[in-house]
Amino acid sequence: MRGCYPHYVNYIIIIQGPVAESRFFPLVLTMPGRFSQPRFTLSLKFIIGCSITLIVALGISFHFLTQRQEKLIMGQVETEVRILFKQIVITRKWVADHGGIFMERLPSMKPSPYVPDAEIMDVKGKHYIIKTPAMVTKDLSEYAREQGLYWFHITSLNLMNPENAPDAFEKDAMRRFEMSGLQELLSVQEIGKSKFLRYISPLYVEESCLRCHAKQGYKVGDMRGAISITVPIDRTLAEIADNRREMIVANLLTVLSLVLAMFVMMNKLVLSPTRKLKSSMKDFSDGRIPPSEVLHTGDELEDLSRTFSEMAKTLAEYHQGLNDKIRAATKDIEETNSKLMQANALLRETSTRKSDFIAGASHELRTPLTSIKGAMDYISARLATAISGSAEQNSIEDLYVFFEVIRKNAERLIRMVNDMLDLERIETGSAELNLTLSDLSAVAAETVTYFQAEAEKKRVYIKTDLGGVLSAQADEDRLRQVMINLLSNALKFSPDGADIKVRTFAEGADVVAEVCDQGPGIPPEKQDLVFDKFYKSGGKEGSGLGLAICRSIIDAHGGFMGVKSEGAMGSCFYFRLPRA
Repeated sequence: MRGCYPHYVNYIIIIQGPVAESRFFPLVLTMPGRFSQPRFTLSLKFIIGCSITLIVALGISFHFLTQRQEKLIMGQVETEVRILFKQIVITRKWVADHGGIFMERLPSMKPSPYVPDAEIMDVKGKHYIIKTPAMVTKDLSEYAREQGLYWFHITSLNLMNPENAPDAFEKDAMRRFEMSGLQELLSVQEIGKSKFLRYISPLYVEESCLRCHAKQGYKVGDMRGAISITVPIDRTLAEIADNRREMIVANLLTVLSLVLAMFVMMNKLVLSPTRKLKSSMKDFSDGRIPPSEVLHTGDELEDLSRTFSEMAKTLAEYHQGLNDKIRAATKDIEETNSKLMQANALLRETSTRKSDFIAGASHELRTPLTSIKGAMDYISARLATAISGSAEQNSIEDLYVFFEVIRKNAERLIRMVNDMLDLERIETGSAELNLTLSDLSAVAAETVTYFQAEAEKKRVYIKTDLGGVLSAQADEDRLRQVMINLLSNALKFSPDGADIKVRTFAEGADVVAEVCDQGPGIPPEKQDLVFDKFYKSGGKEGSGLGLAICRSIIDAHGGFMGVKSEGAMGSCFYFRLPRA
């Protein structure tokens, strides 16, 4: 119970043997407080965790809300600017449709030099000048600017009036309008110490515009110029900043209120009952009378207190006879352990003898079988020479056939012994794998080339679908041994004129090789048996160890080998290895 109190460390020690004949008792060792470590209380951890959670959650909500609010406010300003642009366009269209409007000439007014009959006089001698849409637009802009609301500017890349010359923003916008067909452009710019929202949209030539602009070569639908509107947004940005500050303050007050409420509730509902329960546990650990008082909180702490009280009573009653049971159990464990050690030693000895026997027997078989094969080769060669010149040619031919049978069976026995030795080394882990970065597709292609002549002789067609470079950490010779075995079996069981398909591909984190034939197929109930030792199917010659060796090789590489077949016709043997 380390760390329960700031200045003591308690240890409970179980004493067995003659010293503890009568009972199991707690021994409390008091050590200096240098082992105590500063720690956070449960309430502090809970409050810090909840505070961080609240701050993060509210911060995320605050971020999205402020972003949304700013978008809405700026969107409202942008909508108002678009409406204002439409109002200006409608006003200009109305003036253009009526051929301009005449206004009494004031001393500060000058007639437009670009409009014919720009000034008239009535019968009373009053002078009137015509106002074009551009002039009306300019007058309205000056009025709005004097009011401090906004201002707008009509401009063009093909100027008639130098006063309408575009600035950099307007010139760039009109070029983009002409090149990309853009219909409007919005930008926030800082002019002086204030920020403004600038809006610009193109103006197109209409029939009523040709009265003034036909001489410039414009046609209906051409872009004559554009109108830019500049709106101050300092007040809008200040309002956004005020809203952001108010939301930050509201979130902080919310977090502080919740933290305070959690602290009060934690102290009243959890910490106070926990301290009482802790005191009862300490009394029990010090060997005092088991607690009988139960906390009446009406919640899980009451259940915990009741459970602890019952547990303490049960332990006090139970531990009187615990030492005898411990001694009995210890004795039984020692006896069982001794028996297990004897059985383990016997098992290791049996396994070693078995492996030694198989290895020795296989080695002993290999030597005479090799000698037999050599003798058969010699006899076959001599008989083949004697056949051509002997009078008893038929008898010698019979002997030659007989010796050929012996030679083939001797070769089969040698292959079987070699397969048994190979399988034993792989399964026992004594066969070392020379792992290199190997290309599965290259190994498959090389194997297919090796069997191509035999396949053509049998009129079997090998088709390949190799998926590029497929690298794996593997023993390339062992992979080649697996591919040779699979292709050899496919040729063995394929009828004349059949197809064999060899595929390599990547699948997830693995590389896969697959050899599919059109042979008789493997029934579902026998598909797990084909990888067993000495299992043979279809009456074909062989040791029955090839597929068992192949699966052991793939297992040693950390891969998997299996077969897919519907049982009626055709089988697909495949294996997968981890991709490098």
